[in-house]
Amino acid sequence: MTTPLRSYAAGRWYTAPDTESGIVVSDAVTGDPVAVVSSSGLDMGAVRDHATGLGGPALRELTFPQRAGLLKALAGYLKERRPAYYALSHRTGATLYDSKFDVDGGIGVLSAYAGIGARGLPDDTVLTVDEPHPLGRGGGFAGRHLAVSRPGVAVQINAYNFPVWGMLEKLAPAVLAGVPSIVKPATPTAFLTELVVRDVIGSGILPEGALQLVCGSVGDLLDQLGPQDSVAFTGSAATGRRLRGNSTVLGETVRFTVEADSLNCSVLGPDAGPGTPEFDLYVAQLVTEMAVKAGQKCTAIRRALVPSEYVPAVVEAVADRLDQVVVGNPTSAGVTMGALAGLAQREDVRTAVRTLANGARIVVGDPEKVDPVDADPTRGAFLAPILLVADDPARTEPHDVEAFGPVSTVIGYDSVDGAIATAARGRGSLAASVITTDPQFARRVVRGLGPWHGRVLVLDRDSAPESTGHGSPMPTLLHGGPGRAGGGAELGGLESVRHHMQVVAVQGSPAVLAAVSR
Repeated sequence: MTTPLRSYAAGRWYTAPDTESGIVVSDAVTGDPVAVVSSSGLDMGAVRDHATGLGGPALRELTFPQRAGLLKALAGYLKERRPAYYALSHRTGATLYDSKFDVDGGIGVLSAYAGIGARGLPDDTVLTVDEPHPLGRGGGFAGRHLAVSRPGVAVQINAYNFPVWGMLEKLAPAVLAGVPSIVKPATPTAFLTELVVRDVIGSGILPEGALQLVCGSVGDLLDQLGPQDSVAFTGSAATGRRLRGNSTVLGETVRFTVEADSLNCSVLGPDAGPGTPEFDLYVAQLVTEMAVKAGQKCTAIRRALVPSEYVPAVVEAVADRLDQVVVGNPTSAGVTMGALAGLAQREDVRTAVRTLANGARIVVGDPEKVDPVDADPTRGAFLAPILLVADDPARTEPHDVEAFGPVSTVIGYDSVDGAIATAARGRGSLAASVITTDPQFARRVVRGLGPWHGRVLVLDRDSAPESTGHGSPMPTLLHGGPGRAGGGAELGGLESVRHHMQVVAVQGSPAVLAAVSR
């Protein structure tokens, strides 16, 4: 029998009574069943009540440094258990490098927020947002802003591509803000999230009720929410719109943030032609973003914008590097790219590539053909890297369709304004990068891309040795984007902590303001 995944809800591990009707999750590499996922019969009202009645009060009693201590201890505890996570991560199709990107990245977020809480926040449960503003002529009346923890719950609905990082990046700022979390992992890779949560609960580090796990459908959970609650969703824009339209979410004004699919771009500067270090950096970065996690990254480069005269050289250089990518069983020696998360995900990518091919031509790879090392291409969710070139600038497909896999489209531009306008056709993205040594080109492009992107990386030979890369969100920087990208934000240092708090303006005498502020 396939093992049923269990939810951790209302203080106990819960197994759905009718797992036969659950969703069977398969090994992305072999196609063998891994687990069956169902949350049927789970009382979502009791789940929320457990969080707000037990987990929330326990967290809010702690000061910011004390909450930071929990995150630090949890990071250390999970770090010791990484080998087990890596081993199970292979069944999601991930190579060891991919697994470290996910697991170590998530643990790193815990450590980063532990540092924010320990060094940057007061030994208190309330944040002072600003200094007092005089509101009277005699100095006896003033006002200031405070941020206080909300007595609600943070519902976190995560995507399948980062089953560890995706959970921990949302959990960390919520814990630091004193708000309990209900985590709903994406079904295809929920078995890895469940293992990590099992360890978190087993550690006893977090107060009971601070973290709960729902494996399977959220059922009527959103209908149980109130005005002090929040929802953070990562996934497709279509699903985000549907969830955001829930009548309770709208009626109770539940805080709802979305990090959605994103047609991120990378812009090669006119000064960075063939033979320059920047040209090589551009090509290497593009191939990396196509291959890491088999291209299943919300920040991956989907559109490669290059000066029109460099298109043939870029295609040739990228093709040469892609030829060195070895697709196959992620546990086999020499394999550098594993599988997609499942056969359904592969079919989604193939469908998207077929649509893209209406507006661009495939120059590398074949979406229907792959020869993986030590794996059966009919059972494993393997896909060869696909590079396209858009010759007709009027076509909309490269700017409308995201193939969530190892797929990117090269698009030529003829002017700085043209590059900015082409990038904007994606209607909002999480990340962009600009590869150039020309400060004026960087200035114009960054300012032009800014309204449409959550993060912009400028890369050159000087910054490259220390650069974290196009696709790596940083805990202290914004991770989110406008428009199509959802309009929300994850991470962002202190701002993501404040997201879980309520800012209130307080007016009174200086003595009263001092008393309520400390």
